[in-house]
Amino acid sequence: MLALVVAAILGASAPSAVVAIGVSGIPYFARLAANLAGSVLHRDYVETARLLGVPPLAVLRRHVLPNIAEPILVLTASTFAASLTAISALSFVGLGVQSPAYDYGKLLNEALPSLLAGRAYQVVGPAALIVLAGVAAMLLGDGLAARADPRRPAPRRAAPVRPTELHAPGDALLHAENVVVSRADGVALVKGVSFSIGRGEMLGIVGESGSGKSLTALTVARLLPDGLEASARRLTLGDKDLLRRQPPAAMARAIALVYQDPGTTFNPALRMGAQLGQVLRAHFGRSRSQADAAVRGALEAVRVSDAPRRMRQRPHEWSGGMRQRAMLSSALTVTPELIIADEPTTALDVTVQREILRELRRVSIENGCALLFISHDIAVVRALCHRVLVMKDGEIVEELPAAHLDHEHARHPYTRSLLEANPAFDVARPEVSA
Repeated sequence: MLALVVAAILGASAPSAVVAIGVSGIPYFARLAANLAGSVLHRDYVETARLLGVPPLAVLRRHVLPNIAEPILVLTASTFAASLTAISALSFVGLGVQSPAYDYGKLLNEALPSLLAGRAYQVVGPAALIVLAGVAAMLLGDGLAARADPRRPAPRRAAPVRPTELHAPGDALLHAENVVVSRADGVALVKGVSFSIGRGEMLGIVGESGSGKSLTALTVARLLPDGLEASARRLTLGDKDLLRRQPPAAMARAIALVYQDPGTTFNPALRMGAQLGQVLRAHFGRSRSQADAAVRGALEAVRVSDAPRRMRQRPHEWSGGMRQRAMLSSALTVTPELIIADEPTTALDVTVQREILRELRRVSIENGCALLFISHDIAVVRALCHRVLVMKDGEIVEELPAAHLDHEHARHPYTRSLLEANPAFDVARPEVSA
């Protein structure tokens, strides 16, 4: 409406149409740009630059613009496409381009009598050109925005990977050979990892943060984040080739996941009971009452008190530890072939931790499912698992039985350093007088 008013005041011409569209787009564009810049201006690095005496224009050029360039370029491209449509609309109603000049809107206006005469094909060309020009502008904006992203890594060749050949049990359920996970620029984050897990076996992976433990597990589950690519010589779970696309229902039946962060797992708008029973209803054909009964039993198994009432609550009404127990209970409601547990006992007290580890062991033994257990807690891994893989910088540096995860049997220096970093509480405590 603002563009129509401005165009009517300035008169029917191409310049007035451009001015009208530009003026009408200023408030939206300025508001978004100001909000983006405002969010960056409060960052610590901007405050540090100000304290160091960096001039305001330099702060704008070095710190603000590079961090808002990506959304601004996308917005510019979308605004251009919208402005093209709006200018064409003004020309179509006679307030834009005037004869003998023409644009897409003017062509549509002149083709209108043909449309009324039954020759609709004459309006197809101008209409298609408007759409194609708008789409091309938006794609160009997306490409420029991707190039302007300061977090985009510089292209470089991938480092050579060295396959790690490990012992494979004869009745292995999961086979992973020469698994490589790389960034878009070719840098390998997981470098030729090979391992296997037998039915009913519990395999632990230990290593410091950033060693590739979680990426290895997400590769098995085919849930790698955007921007990462995985390849392998072989990646199979039973008769399923995980290098090929698998139906979601088949993956839901085969693999159960227990994530590390319980705060981002559940939808805050839905009740816990409905979320925990969703897999049972969607992929196992259970009724609502059957799913609720299974969820209630799984929650009680992980020591969630008053399960029926808790199921009617939403995630924000649960503590972090309770949400973590809920994640584990969702894995226990089905009978998967493989359970992937990534730090499942984080934020739990020792008593609940013991109960959950006992439940994981029971499910693995009774159902014959394999367990891939990732943890920083070496004592927990030693007590729960059969074998342990030690990862460092995306590679498996040592494999040993869990019972031999100690200074006496560890061979690799990195494994020994992990054991030395593990806190020990065997010091004598001072006597406390009554």
